[in-house]
Amino acid sequence: MRILALHSDFIKYEVTKKTKVAEEIDESLKKNEMDECLTVFTSVEKEDMADMDALIAEASKAVRDIARQLNVDSIFIYPYVHLTSSPSTPEFAKEFFPLFEQELAKDHTVKRSPFGYYKSFNISCKGHPLSELSREIHVTPKKEDEEVVSEALVSEERITSSWHVLDVDGSLVDVGDFDFTGHENLKTFVDYEISGSRAAEQEPPHVEIMRKMELVDYEPGSDSGNLRWYPKGTLIKRLLEQHITNVVHSYGAMEVETPIMYDFEHPKLSRYLHRFPARQYTVLSGDKRFFLRFAACFGQYLIKHDMTVSYKHLPLRLYELTHYSFRREQGGELSGLRRLRAFTMPDMHTLVADMDGAKSEFFEQFKLCIRWMEDLGTNFETGIRFVRSFYEENREFVASLVRELGRPVLVEMWDERPFYFVMKFEFNFVDALKKASALSTVQIDIENTERFDLTYINEAGERVNPLMLHTSVSGAIDRNVFALLEQAYMDGQKGTKPMLPLWLSPTQVRLLPINEELVPFCNDLVAQLGDFRVDVDDRSESLGKKIRAAEKEWVPYIVVIGEKERESGLLSVRIRSTGEKADMSVEQMRETLRAQTAGVPYRPLPLPDHLSKRPKFRG
Repeated sequence: MRILALHSDFIKYEVTKKTKVAEEIDESLKKNEMDECLTVFTSVEKEDMADMDALIAEASKAVRDIARQLNVDSIFIYPYVHLTSSPSTPEFAKEFFPLFEQELAKDHTVKRSPFGYYKSFNISCKGHPLSELSREIHVTPKKEDEEVVSEALVSEERITSSWHVLDVDGSLVDVGDFDFTGHENLKTFVDYEISGSRAAEQEPPHVEIMRKMELVDYEPGSDSGNLRWYPKGTLIKRLLEQHITNVVHSYGAMEVETPIMYDFEHPKLSRYLHRFPARQYTVLSGDKRFFLRFAACFGQYLIKHDMTVSYKHLPLRLYELTHYSFRREQGGELSGLRRLRAFTMPDMHTLVADMDGAKSEFFEQFKLCIRWMEDLGTNFETGIRFVRSFYEENREFVASLVRELGRPVLVEMWDERPFYFVMKFEFNFVDALKKASALSTVQIDIENTERFDLTYINEAGERVNPLMLHTSVSGAIDRNVFALLEQAYMDGQKGTKPMLPLWLSPTQVRLLPINEELVPFCNDLVAQLGDFRVDVDDRSESLGKKIRAAEKEWVPYIVVIGEKERESGLLSVRIRSTGEKADMSVEQMRETLRAQTAGVPYRPLPLPDHLSKRPKFRG
């Protein structure tokens, strides 16, 4: 940035013509004047776009220092691009000047002329030795390999919280005074959240399971926290992705697709980075720096900015299944599928007219998330976080959420707002190591529609800013798989056979012919059960080995096929969930499978249907 500061008897200007890049102004900025002031001719440069907040801080400090030196209270800011041959983008400059004015106005009387207009002006410079001063201000961009840490993360570490439990009757109790009898899992969640420690001291049990069952594995050829998915794991992931997409479509969201990387120098996006508590991946392309998205926020904001939206369209929901989102989590926190650097995040953003609309939509999405967790079939505990002032104004609304859930929740209350949202909830899965991981979440955002100039036309025909909800009904898909595997492990520790829900099991039915002559009959059965994932263990192994192999893969239905089954048409079925054996006809088998998979997606077998044809993915 370049500044020419003139100690002035007066300055006055009048707008003569608007350019294509001009900011929108009201009548008060079309002409103005100021006496006995410091006139600051200011040119914002391309290199300044690396960090808006640092630029404002450095520029304000420089101007304050000059004003103090001259004993001047009044400051007049005059955008003047002619001081540089390398100007910033107009969009960046248009955002900078109002913020620059606001910052200086904290301790000075400040006026400014508008950006993007031709103006006539008169100025009288006092002519003493210090009346003409110039300054160059350089904001040092972060190095390519330097981690970008957002202001929100810094704020999160600085701001203190108070912790409570909100019970179904609406009572808010300090965590130290709440009786957790009968709510032991909630107590585990509370202890974990208050501790603030996210590092993984030991490997969680799901890691051995995911590798042993050839679902997911570490990828030594990539950055830590970027994993490889084998066919069976990919099947589970795709089914979850399709299910959540179906759920969100049914709820009325419109699906979009947006880029995975964005320009660090984009003025609005760069500022948003500092309002989100996440660490960034950065990418160099030529001499330009980009960041990899950590959610679908950026692309959806920019789409909504260009849309024409009426009050009749609200609530307006956009949805994207982000393959992939990226967060550069700290090394000690990476842990299998629990915490990754690259993940799949189903992300929905909803525009609503006002806070009443936000609360109504929040409540409906809260119920939608409960239904998702019920479909997943894992344990979960709830955390609700808000600013104290929001809670004081909305006690009954918050209490209604807990009544809908039917059990107490953890509350974190902030005295001041560290992020862009005033309230959020998370459904958290508590794993075998007693660590909690957030799945479903909804946030009420009160900042970003104004920051990104997202508007709608209200009933009076006025263009106004809505509010926005950030929602992931499922949370990260990878973390859903983590929760399913950890839940299965914990069930196994309690004496129940570990297994996945039937609709997610890579093999739903395995046929075990007792000799190779029965393989053709098994092939006929596969065709008859064609709407389900059925495979045949045609290997030259003993029946006992085949049964043990199916048990190790958590196959829900194991069917032994002998001469009796071929002649009678009745299948001898081992049912994993109950440990029982039953004789079923093919139609009874089909009906049993249909009843347990109604309303969820289906995909065919991810591997050849004969085990003798399958490669091993791990040695």
